[in-house]
Amino acid sequence: MIPAPRLLWLITLLLALGLLCIPLPALATGWWVLFATSGLLLLADAWLLTRLPIPVARRRVPTSLPLGVAAKVQLRLSNPGHRSVKLEVFDHHPTAMQSQELPQRATLPPDGFSSFTYTATPLMRGDLVFRGVQLRLFSPLSFWRYQRWIELEEHVRVYPNFAPVAKYTLLATDNRLSQMGIRRHRKRGEGQDFHQLREYRQGDALRQIDWKSSARVRKLISREYQEERDQEIIFLLDSGHRMLARDDELSHFDHSLNAVLLLAYVALRQGDAVGFATFGGDARWLPPFKGQALIHRLLNTLYDIQPNTLAPDYSEAATQLLLRQKKRALIVMITNLRDEDPEDLLPAIQLLRQRHLVLVASMRELALDLDLERPINDFNQALRHAATRDYMNRRNQVMDKLQSHKALYLDVPPQELSVALVNRYLDIKSSGQL
Repeated sequence: MIPAPRLLWLITLLLALGLLCIPLPALATGWWVLFATSGLLLLADAWLLTRLPIPVARRRVPTSLPLGVAAKVQLRLSNPGHRSVKLEVFDHHPTAMQSQELPQRATLPPDGFSSFTYTATPLMRGDLVFRGVQLRLFSPLSFWRYQRWIELEEHVRVYPNFAPVAKYTLLATDNRLSQMGIRRHRKRGEGQDFHQLREYRQGDALRQIDWKSSARVRKLISREYQEERDQEIIFLLDSGHRMLARDDELSHFDHSLNAVLLLAYVALRQGDAVGFATFGGDARWLPPFKGQALIHRLLNTLYDIQPNTLAPDYSEAATQLLLRQKKRALIVMITNLRDEDPEDLLPAIQLLRQRHLVLVASMRELALDLDLERPINDFNQALRHAATRDYMNRRNQVMDKLQSHKALYLDVPPQELSVALVNRYLDIKSSGQL
């Protein structure tokens, strides 16, 4: 039990009146009466506080949360006693969550309850724990406060943000994928695998006409094709120290996971199988599978992976993947390239290309682009601009070497990775490279 601010104000008032009695001794008797009355009042208020019932707390929170998305957490406090209870409540949410609406005050009616909601934003993936609820009970006259801890442990899982997958589903249903920046180049019927015969439509290419069928039914019949299905795509994700870089509230690794989820969903809708592997730290392997249920398996495989301080070993990653993946596949390697990488990266790419098609997706720090766009007003800024330009030139040389080794590549800021990967995948599918 500790004093409340109201008690401190009362003591201050009594001291001020006591000092006033020094030049006015006639007021001393009244002051002592006031002092004794206040003391009895404080004791009674403290005794009533000890008699207050302890509220019962219940929490409602989703067991699965997306990273960086605010979630609603509801607390319900029930009063089992016959007196109203004034209190202040603080929910001990995980330290990896951010909230600005705590603590909150409430008054619980006799034999009643009060509930309130606050928002908590996860800042880190993985398993997080809500520990308990801390209550601060106020005495009936608010002169005293009493701290109370209620054990209320709950576990939640924070997954990569799957909102882009849901957005893709909605826009694909309405054929409005261009709103996400996803584009399709081929027209209907111009894929690689035969799909069906249908009547000729204006605009069909002559090579689509099936002349034998047309002669048999005495009208033009076109062959309709679809993009190849039953192919495989393997994500090879760098979880080393470079993926710790952060341009906004998400790290490069978190941007990579969001891109993996979106492209995996798109590939599954195309009828392809999707697999997943990591290198440079915590090694995970998920063999290629088909079907929308894979998204849940993928989420449960990668939700708690965290980048570490180790350096990526591209050659080892390529060797391990070749031992695991025998069938030809599109290997999507997601990393953050540096100018010193070719000596290790290019042999790994050559090794993978013996059996697979390789796409290297590198995330470029947004700070580099911003440095090149800043105006130059003094010598230090000129030096910084020149150093950034030199670094970018040497980094571009790495991309040129990848191209010379017939490897596909992307070099985009992390925020653009998801859409860029989907567009490149669709281009590869439509061109028949895989």
